[in-house]
Amino acid sequence: MDDSARLNALQLKVADLERKLNFVLDQLHLQYSEPPLTPAQAEAAKWLRQGNKIEAIKAYQKLAGQGLKEAKDAVDGLEQKLNAA
Repeated sequence: MDDSARLNALQLKVADLERKLNFVLDQLHLQYSEPPLTPAQAEAAKWLRQGNKIEAIKAYQKLAGQGLKEAKDAVDGLEQKLNAA
C-alpha cells in the first residue's frame, strides 16, 4: 500500500470516527466546545497572528517551561488549529 492509499484510508477512518462521535454527542444532548487557551498558548497565538513563528516558539517555551522541540511541536499544532478555525 503506497502513502497516498494509506492517507486516504486514514482520512476515511477519521471521518467515520467523527460521524460516530457526533452521533454519541447528539444522543447525549451534549455539545463539544474547545477548552480555553493556556497563557502559553495565548501568547504564542498572539505572535502567530503577527506572522512571527520564532517569537511564538520562544514565548511558548518560556511560559510553558518546555524544551525547544516540545515548544516547536506545540506551536506547530496551535498554528494548525488556528488556521483551521
